[in-house]
Amino acid sequence: MSPPKRPVIPHPPGTFQARLVSREKRFTIHALDNAGRPFCAHTNNSGSMLGLIRDGMPALFSPAANPKRKLPYTLEAVQLDGMWVGVNTSTPNRMLAAIMRSADMRQELDLSGYETFAAEKRSGDSRFDGRLDGPNLPTCWLEAKNVTLVEEEVAYFPDAATERGRKHLAELAALAVAGMRAGILCLVQRSDGACFAPADFIDPQFADVFYQAMAAGVEVWPYVARVDETGVVLEHCLPVAPQERCEK
Repeated sequence: MSPPKRPVIPHPPGTFQARLVSREKRFTIHALDNAGRPFCAHTNNSGSMLGLIRDGMPALFSPAANPKRKLPYTLEAVQLDGMWVGVNTSTPNRMLAAIMRSADMRQELDLSGYETFAAEKRSGDSRFDGRLDGPNLPTCWLEAKNVTLVEEEVAYFPDAATERGRKHLAELAALAVAGMRAGILCLVQRSDGACFAPADFIDPQFADVFYQAMAAGVEVWPYVARVDETGVVLEHCLPVAPQERCEK
């Protein structure tokens, strides 16, 4: 039996390489193009991007879809020791939608019976990244998170304390307890992780809620994504570590 076809998310047309200079506050990146000219770009990543924003590091920038936007470019990825790390936090949502459009991937995740995927759907007062529905099947609620932190071969989320992340996990756990399905795609946009774990050394409350959510029935899919100059390719799923670090 042939392996499932892996979804691919191409970078926007016109994506180019430049060099980082600094980050201003949370959402502005200062950089230099290949001719040494300075420019500013937007980053939608509100996390710390720990170890990734350093002067002189190669980075990929895409042009904004709206040419009138104040910051005309968006930071897509940063090159760390020859490896591209995807930092655009819209990529996991796009990948989630691509996965759910793929019959092969739905089968891999035991979601074959689901027929429709809808993005940005509400359940009560909460908005989730996606919802799956199928005949005679419980509704499946989905969230997608971007993972950029790896230490000693362990991919960690989050890279900064996240009240919103804790809230999403608790809400998914409540839905699972109520008899629905719930899953979270943790898209590891770098290739050096051997397993996945919640970053309890950054947000211990998130780690507690994470394992409580898993015990309640929330499914966790930590997929590695290979990033290069052309786009992002889904690869293999990492095991979830029961402790902070993988067993070597």
